[in-house]
Amino acid sequence: MTQPVVLDGKLLSAKIRSDLTGAVAGFVKAKGVKPGLAVVLVGEHPASQVYVRNKAKQTVEVGMESFEHKLPETTPQADLLALIDKLNADRAVHGILVQLPLPAHIEAGKVINRIHPDKDVDGFSAVNVGRLSIGMDGFVPCTPLGCLKLLHHYVPNGLAGKHAVVLGRSNIVGKPMAALLLQNDCTVTIAHSKTKDLAAITRQADILVAAIGRTKFVTADMVKPGAVVIDVGINRAAGANGKDVLVGDVDYAAVSAVAGAITPVPGGVGPMTIACLLSNTLDAAMRIVP
Repeated sequence: MTQPVVLDGKLLSAKIRSDLTGAVAGFVKAKGVKPGLAVVLVGEHPASQVYVRNKAKQTVEVGMESFEHKLPETTPQADLLALIDKLNADRAVHGILVQLPLPAHIEAGKVINRIHPDKDVDGFSAVNVGRLSIGMDGFVPCTPLGCLKLLHHYVPNGLAGKHAVVLGRSNIVGKPMAALLLQNDCTVTIAHSKTKDLAAITRQADILVAAIGRTKFVTADMVKPGAVVIDVGINRAAGANGKDVLVGDVDYAAVSAVAGAITPVPGGVGPMTIACLLSNTLDAAMRIVP
């Protein structure tokens, strides 16, 4: 049995961060300013704390400034919006990221759209979503951007003309992923939980992006032989020793017998997300600093 190509996000993200380190050093030398990323965390969400810690560590490693703002779970929405206003005006801050999810009493949409579009390195604001949808220059959400970089790196014959099926329609992954694939001349189908005969749709995919948030949802019979499978899912499941392990939306072992290329979980899309966040932050500094 032929083994699929493993789309190694750890390896590619390390190369991106290495290139960024040089680019950041050149920027600092030319401008006398370090690109600055402000990360705002509200509450004690355990996974969010880990993500924020990793982002801060890698921000510093590539030579950027990291500004962390950790707020109590009970922080009023007005106080969070006031902090964003302050960060928007802060000339040392070039990128702003508010870690999701937010506590239930805070409207995520209001908070995200309060971030100045030129500092919205997550690419979630309505302005940047609009820019992406019509092909204007703006910030692209980091996870779909990371998926696209994996595809460009590992798919040798390019993406033009390939049928891509995106499984999931979230604003964070599914919709922007579809827009990016369209811009790269793919024929794109968006499928989701209400799609009829879902397996018949996914079996048509030359490129299948799974972002549905359900553990091992994509099985071997749902995948076209030789397809490229991108697994965006990060789900916690009980491991053999009783400890939780990270599992994707794709049944990796079974689908590996069919796919031509596949991302592992962990070590696939996840590392690419942070690398793209850092890249967006440098881009933001280059736009903002005269």
